[in-house]
Amino acid sequence: MDFERVLEKCGNFGRYQIILLLIFGYTNMMSSMHYFSQTLISFTPNHWCYHEKLANLSYEHISLFYKNLNNPKCTLLDDIVNDTNPVVAKVGECNEWFYEREQGYESITSELNWVCDRAYQSAVGKSFFYVGSVVGTILFGILADKYGRVPAIILTTLSGGLGDFMTAFVNDLPAFIVARFISGLSNDTFFMLMFILVFEYLKPEKRTFGLNIITATFYCAGLMLSPWFAIWVGSWRKYLILVSTPVLLVLVYPLVVCESARWLLTQQNYSKAVECLKYVAKINKRKVDESVFDEFVEFYKQKLIEEQKLDANKDTFLGMFSSPRLRKFTIILLVKSVIITMAYDIASRNMEGLGSSPFALFSYSSICYIPGGLTIILFQNVIGRKGMACSSLFVGGLLTAVTGFLIAVLDRQTYALLLAIMVALGRYGAIVAYDAEAQYATEIIPTSVRGRGVSNIHVVGYACSFLNAYVIYLGNFYKPLPSLFISFIMLVGAGLCLALPETHGKKLPESLSEGEVFGLNEDWYYFPCFERKRRNSKISGNVGNESKT
Repeated sequence: MDFERVLEKCGNFGRYQIILLLIFGYTNMMSSMHYFSQTLISFTPNHWCYHEKLANLSYEHISLFYKNLNNPKCTLLDDIVNDTNPVVAKVGECNEWFYEREQGYESITSELNWVCDRAYQSAVGKSFFYVGSVVGTILFGILADKYGRVPAIILTTLSGGLGDFMTAFVNDLPAFIVARFISGLSNDTFFMLMFILVFEYLKPEKRTFGLNIITATFYCAGLMLSPWFAIWVGSWRKYLILVSTPVLLVLVYPLVVCESARWLLTQQNYSKAVECLKYVAKINKRKVDESVFDEFVEFYKQKLIEEQKLDANKDTFLGMFSSPRLRKFTIILLVKSVIITMAYDIASRNMEGLGSSPFALFSYSSICYIPGGLTIILFQNVIGRKGMACSSLFVGGLLTAVTGFLIAVLDRQTYALLLAIMVALGRYGAIVAYDAEAQYATEIIPTSVRGRGVSNIHVVGYACSFLNAYVIYLGNFYKPLPSLFISFIMLVGAGLCLALPETHGKKLPESLSEGEVFGLNEDWYYFPCFERKRRNSKISGNVGNESKT
């Protein structure tokens, strides 16, 4: 009478799971607004060095004076001769600029003049968001495994809201760095910890559908609405205050969400685990005999004794490196986390200089989250976790390579619509890869170290995401570079997937000892869809032979 069998009796896809999924949806909306807030607050509008003789002209007219200059945005003008002979120009330091603000929106770059030779300040400040992510992922991962998923979710969500709120009041780079670091503490962790909590209480057959349809719908809604919220409030400061206040609702989570029963079992807190399962049964209106829970507790007590005989040491994340197969899986998951996190982040943020409004491009291209989620739902259980992870990275790599080529050869103003479509397709590939990886890694990592394992694997990805702002900044020198970079790393990631085991339809490992033998004797080219086809062909052949006989 293991956890899955007892949960089935208590209800593994009932009213309690619906409540969890709705809360997960709310978490997705908060996560999307939080994660991409620094993108929306730092969009740089078209700008030109200020000259008093141009002060009363339209932006279109102003741009005519600068269009033939090598560096029109940062060139200081000596004097204005006339409309047709704009200037004798020199390259100098601008202290004031004309900004063509989109619908009057004031970004941090335009308010603090972080443009031209000061443009690096935005990239530096945003990179510390990922430094905070590294610290926060480690910290809240440890808290999640030591004190429980729910307390960690509450603390990480509040820290993110605090960081965004503090950012709204900064006026210089040092303060911006500190505020973005605090904001980054919660980056991804409050999403992933909630993901793990929902994952553990959901019926295995419903995990792909439930988790991905919620992510596709709510995360997409948050992304598509965020740019228009920013324009509506008109200022990056007001926008950060707006997106930081909803996190306060996390304080009511303990009233409706119980702790992870799986985690309680690993802590040998059997009475609390039974209490949580009884709560699930109550919400789902299921009646479960007390003998079921007694058998359940006895099963895990006996299992603990057996595991202690085999291994006296308690499972730790470092223990995943102590055996050859689990070590290989862990290293691949770490490298893939770097690849997928960087590709996803760069593809989602690289919106400027493509011939379209970055606000509109960001909003409309976010619709790809819906087909991305549907792709996972429709195909992940068909081609398997490994097949989905591998194919999404491969296709995504090809799409971004094509995007980079088109950016290099086409006029971006003339072909703005085509480039917008390619940007959306590139985001689609990265989104499918990211969502597939979230479930795949969670299933490979044993339950006993799942919180720390998922957190530490993500922390490596976010540690390298420190470089993302600088990769995007390379586009100032050669615009296709960010797309070509993520194309290369995604293709590498597709190859690495082949060395991982398939998890679809299998009993997931609960301890490191089970994790070491998980998927043993499985070929690197094994995919469930091909195996079913081969098995069906074999059965058909046997039936045909019997008929002839």
